Amino acid sequence: MPPPFRHPGRFATELVRLARRPRPSYRLNPQLCSRPSSRPSLSFSTLSLLKTSNSGLPAAALLAGVGAGLFSLATAFQDPAGADRDLDRDHDHGHDQNSPSPADDIRDPSVPRYRLSDIHSHDASHPNPWVTHQDKVYDITDWVSAHPGGEVILRAAGQSIDPYWAIFTIHNQTHVKEILDQYLIGYIHAFDLVDGLPPAHAIQDPFASDPPRDPRLFTHTAKPCNAEPPNQALTDEFLTPNELFYKRNHMWVPVVDDNKLDQHTLTVELPDGDVRSYTLDDLKTRFTTHRVTAVLQCSGNRRSDMTRRAGKTNGLQWGVGAISNAEWQGVRLVDVLADAGLQVAGPDAEDESLPDPSTHHVQLTGLEAYGASIPLSTALDPRNDVILAFSMNGQPLPRDHGSPLRAVVPGHVAARSVKWLSKIVISDEESTSQWQRRDYKSFGPNQRDVDWDSAPAIQEMPVTSAITKVLVGQCVRQDDKCGHPVSGPEAGEGREPIAIEGYAMSGGGRYISRVDVSLDGGKTWDQAELLEDPSAGHKAWAWKRWRYLGHLEARPAVAPGQQPQCTEVVVKATDNSYNTQPETHSSIFNLRGNLANAWHRVTVCPECVPAAAAVEGGSGRHKVVWRTGGAYGCGFDREKIGAEVNLRVANKTN
Repeated sequence: MPPPFRHPGRFATELVRLARRPRPSYRLNPQLCSRPSSRPSLSFSTLSLLKTSNSGLPAAALLAGVGAGLFSLATAFQDPAGADRDLDRDHDHGHDQNSPSPADDIRDPSVPRYRLSDIHSHDASHPNPWVTHQDKVYDITDWVSAHPGGEVILRAAGQSIDPYWAIFTIHNQTHVKEILDQYLIGYIHAFDLVDGLPPAHAIQDPFASDPPRDPRLFTHTAKPCNAEPPNQALTDEFLTPNELFYKRNHMWVPVVDDNKLDQHTLTVELPDGDVRSYTLDDLKTRFTTHRVTAVLQCSGNRRSDMTRRAGKTNGLQWGVGAISNAEWQGVRLVDVLADAGLQVAGPDAEDESLPDPSTHHVQLTGLEAYGASIPLSTALDPRNDVILAFSMNGQPLPRDHGSPLRAVVPGHVAARSVKWLSKIVISDEESTSQWQRRDYKSFGPNQRDVDWDSAPAIQEMPVTSAITKVLVGQCVRQDDKCGHPVSGPEAGEGREPIAIEGYAMSGGGRYISRVDVSLDGGKTWDQAELLEDPSAGHKAWAWKRWRYLGHLEARPAVAPGQQPQCTEVVVKATDNSYNTQPETHSSIFNLRGNLANAWHRVTVCPECVPAAAAVEGGSGRHKVVWRTGGAYGCGFDREKIGAEVNLRVANKTN
């Protein structure tokens, strides 16, 4: 028997039944995405659900957690103009030989049948939007109002959701389909079926309108775009060029008419239900503009390092480049909330109806339905420099980075700096999105079957550092490329010059007080030079670039065929609260690979490897990836940097 089709009150009853029925809980497991190859690029949103415990998963939680997947993740595909042509291709002229006639239809005759043309008419403009799955028809009218994705669901109205489920496999779970079945209203008419299913129609790729990206970026996934700049270019400039700023997208890039950017509307909903709306032009003209220099860093930055050194992790295998620094310009969130009429309880407040900043949250939602939240107390402190940004490095926000409006929450994981910002809600609970409740969290090294509710969402980031460039003196660097090996230092010198560059940062506005460098795997240490870069803001929100000039001890010659004796260059940073990085990834290992901030180690061998030779897959591009036992970069101008090395050594001696 087919599932019972929906009638008034049916969904509420079934929701309670499903919520009470014991069933395993699940954790999201983003599949590891391979490096670019001849195979189609996999999406980071291609998720699977793995059993984690025997606790129940209420259907209401599914609406909040999987809600971003069941419809909003997979429903931006819009039927192209004229897609309704031929929906009833055989209505008046016979039908395809593979199409069953009504007499051949063995499905439950008591369930209504609908033509595809009728289904298509129930699009986003219809008061009762429908979708189809396989040969079934669903009325999602009630779902729209209950779904956290809001109007995004309507982008699938009048169409089949099957092609999207083939991409976003999180939906292929029994309990998800059980909930969908509560909306069943009928079957697709037999005339419109081919081999028992509706025919494949042209489907508009939701990523087709994504902006072009710089070819220098290393792309982990193309749809959605997740890419990082090449290591050697990462810290060339204090402010990362917009085109090289790392890309972290969970879905498609929303399309906003360039001629109507100033008409983009942000709604602010207060705890009492009052809603205020602001256009982008309102924000620019009615509020004081502020500049903040702040780094944004993905929680998965250096995840590949943790995977290689401590064990398999789930998620995009970022190198050291899921971090970038920019000067943002916009209006303070606290000013907008005050203008909207938000009143909060003070330390001695007698009015208990006012929201308490220590227990309330600011929920942030983007145009593509991505959602996150930060504590209200964070937003209300002007010294935290939380802004609604419309400019990046002196230019209007690029589309990939949130145009026309994004939140920038300095010192916090970048997942809280919601792009394409369209809605703010002041609530007594965190955002109900899966990204807030079931993603950006960390657990103990031994935890595999995790209770997601037991861990707090990541907010402020820990102290970290990384090496972005190593230049070894036995090579000559010409035109920013590695040259051929040349003879070593002059006889009697006994050592080889080395130059190292990188970045360090800490969350919460804490500044970097020291960067320690070791050239022998951590046996001995020296301090790097911290570069003085100007920045705007109340606290230390930007990264701290550093460099180190020194000498490698000479290595004994090796016989032909033997491996050269390599060394390990190590860096670790300490902030002004004396937080420092852990020595190993094994001590902080977690299945999601988040917050991989152990000492950063790079193996340097007494030989040169051209950058192109170090690229996985042999693409020939001049990019460098971490490779154990291989040289990382090589060569520099002896006259320019060698003199600085000698001067620095002489100063230390004196």
